[in-house]
Amino acid sequence: MNPSSKSETFLEVAGHEVRISSPDKVVFPEPGLTKLDLARYYVSVADGALRGAGGRPMVLKRFVKGLSQEPFFQKRVPDGHPAFIDTATLHYASGTSAEEAVVRDAAGLAWVSNLGCLDLNPHAVRAEDLDHPDELRVDLDPMPGVDWSQIVDVAFIAREVLEDHGLVGWPKTSGSRGLHILIRIAPKWDFADVRLAAETLAREVENRAPGLATARWWKEERGESVFVDFNQNAKDRTVASAYSVRPLPDARVSTPLDWEEIRSRLPEEFTVPSVLRRFAERGDPHDGIDDTVGSLDGLLALAGRLGPAEKPPRAGDGAGRRVSRMPLIEVARTKTKPEAQDALDQWKAAHPEAAALLHPADELVDGMRGSSSQWYRVRINLQHVPEADRPAQGELLADYDPWSRRA
Repeated sequence: MNPSSKSETFLEVAGHEVRISSPDKVVFPEPGLTKLDLARYYVSVADGALRGAGGRPMVLKRFVKGLSQEPFFQKRVPDGHPAFIDTATLHYASGTSAEEAVVRDAAGLAWVSNLGCLDLNPHAVRAEDLDHPDELRVDLDPMPGVDWSQIVDVAFIAREVLEDHGLVGWPKTSGSRGLHILIRIAPKWDFADVRLAAETLAREVENRAPGLATARWWKEERGESVFVDFNQNAKDRTVASAYSVRPLPDARVSTPLDWEEIRSRLPEEFTVPSVLRRFAERGDPHDGIDDTVGSLDGLLALAGRLGPAEKPPRAGDGAGRRVSRMPLIEVARTKTKPEAQDALDQWKAAHPEAAALLHPADELVDGMRGSSSQWYRVRINLQHVPEADRPAQGELLADYDPWSRRA
């Protein structure tokens, strides 16, 4: 490392010189981690991080204004990117396309980190074959009120279903509240088949653990359960990959685990400092993942036996939109999550009797993807409030329009 000025420094990584701008800028105030610290972190865990993200097109999720501001999503690789960053052109269902970044080595990880990408968000395909995923992703997403032990129970049931159908699952913390299970598959099936296999897995997990797990797509229908999110296998989706630093105050990391560790460890134990020590001491628990490539034939055969998944009924609302079976009201649409929480708190303060009857899973604060950034929708499920006492739909407490800049 040779500092060139007060506002930049350079790392020598994998035979390349990587510029780090504003190296002393504090990104995580709580543990005191700077931009340079994060770049060095990714270089230190590069062997594991590249196992998850290397060679895959990547959406750049950039926190250029720090943790307090929402990130923006950049599909197109920046102009003037260094020669050690490869690219691949992805075509989207909307008819658009984007030349996305493909990281191949530790220098690429440091470069991406310098752009303000805390976590890595690769697609489930390799740059050499953009039409056939080589990874099936199981995202165990807990509803509010669900604790870690329930997630663990569902994870082991998912492992059992995978093994019954000839597949090997590799678990990692999501870096937030949930758990991911990664499954390497032969790149023989298209996205529709991979998503169908994932949905079938989710349905079978729900069948074996009713009440604990759910494959129900509509959030208000899940209750206090673990959602086995199969839609993370849709073509345009990305998931924070292994060793990604997540935008939480403690600099939590999406960390690969052994199955034996899941019952004894908690997600909050894995932060940038602790993962650096762990990686130096034991390496990557997922170092054998590429040796366990499997087939989707078993899950696709199960899909045929289960038949089509139940689709929620649509009621006529004049516009062809779905009408929920649950008594939902919308409270707000906001630009940031703190604003969403404030709106929820305002509504509860204005309706204390109804608020007292709500279960944790009745408070629905959803991150929604806009054109290039995330926004938040706040809804209330009044299913536990007697019908006569349910507050009516009122004017939104905030009405942020994520599409206004596209006009």
